[in-house]
Amino acid sequence: MEKVRRVERVVALTKLLVDRPHHLFSLGYFSELFGAAKSTISEDILTIKQALQSFGLGTLETVSGAAGGVRYLPQQEAAAINGLLTDLAERLKSADRIIPGGFLYMSDILFDSQLMLQIGEVFMTRFQHLAPDCVMTVETKGIPLAFATARAFHVPLVIVRRGSKVTEGPAVSINYVTGSSRRIQTMSLAKRAVPAGARVLIIDDFMKAGGTARGLVDLAQEVGARVVGVGVLVATAEPQEKLVEDYVALLILHEVDEHTKKTDIRPALV
Repeated sequence: MEKVRRVERVVALTKLLVDRPHHLFSLGYFSELFGAAKSTISEDILTIKQALQSFGLGTLETVSGAAGGVRYLPQQEAAAINGLLTDLAERLKSADRIIPGGFLYMSDILFDSQLMLQIGEVFMTRFQHLAPDCVMTVETKGIPLAFATARAFHVPLVIVRRGSKVTEGPAVSINYVTGSSRRIQTMSLAKRAVPAGARVLIIDDFMKAGGTARGLVDLAQEVGARVVGVGVLVATAEPQEKLVEDYVALLILHEVDEHTKKTDIRPALV
C-alpha cells in the first residue's frame, strides 16, 4: 500500500468521523485502513479534535478500554444555537407565511435538508445527557426533523402511524384527544419497532396543547418503552399548561395576527 501523507490521512479521518456522528470507530480500524501505528492515529485524532473545537464544529470523544475507540459528537455551542434559532425565527415572521386560520406555513423549512441537519444537532446537544436508544415521531411533517436528530445520535428512527399498516405486522393502537381541537384520533406503532425498555426521545415539528405528544408518550409506554424527553421545533405560548409537562421547544409562537400580518415568534435562547 502506498504511504499515505499525514494531511491526506487527517482529511480522510475527519470525513469518516463527521459523516457518522456518535459511531464508535476503533483505533485498530483506522490503523489498518491507513497503514499507520495506533500512536500516529491518536496524534491525528488530537489534531482533528483541537481544530473542531476551535471553530465550534463539535468534538471528538475517546472511549478507553478493549471495546473503545473514538467518535464524533456534533455538539453545538450556545452562541451558534442562538444565532441559528434567531435567523429561523426571522424567516418565520414573514407576512406571506400566514395561512387563514392563524397558521404558519412551515413546510419549506421542515423539508430543507441542510437546515434540518443543523436543527437535529441542536436537539442532540440539548438531549445528549439522556442517551436515547431511538427517536420517535408521528407521520408526516416531523419526519425530516426526527430523522436528522436520530442521525446525530446514531440511533434508529421510529415512525408512529395515524392508522395501522398491514405491511408492518402486529401493531399497538391507541386513541388520543388532540389538545387544541379536542378531536379523537388514532395512532399505531408496530410491536417490533421499539424494544421493551428502550429509552425513547420524542421529536415533533409543532406543539399547541400537546395532545399529539401526550399520545406518543402513552403509546411508547403501552409497548413497554420509556420516554426520556420530548422536543419540538415550535410550541405556542398559549395554552401555558400543556398535556406533557417536560418538553424542549426551540421556538415559541406567541401570536399570529391575520389582520396586521404580524407574527410574534421568538427563539428559546440557551
